[in-house]
Amino acid sequence: MKTDYEYIIVESFNPSDTSGRHGPTHVRPIPGQGVFMPKYYVACSRNLIRDYPVGTKFKIKVKFNYPIGGTPYIYSHYSWKYDVIEKY
Repeated sequence: MKTDYEYIIVESFNPSDTSGRHGPTHVRPIPGQGVFMPKYYVACSRNLIRDYPVGTKFKIKVKFNYPIGGTPYIYSHYSWKYDVIEKY
């Protein structure tokens, strides 16, 4: 189980199924980052999806969150700074 914070690259995207999700745009890790796979959603600042076009890539500090009885996801505090890597 991962508990340390790490920096990874994420991107905003529009999933084909938004059932049970808030809004049409979400954030996921880009491929090739070990355990931080694109199948996981990232809970982070809404600025990443509100202020930038879909497909923009960011570098953010994250860790895994394992809620009891829930689905694991990746977490980054909404107030933490982020770097825009590539604006789509």
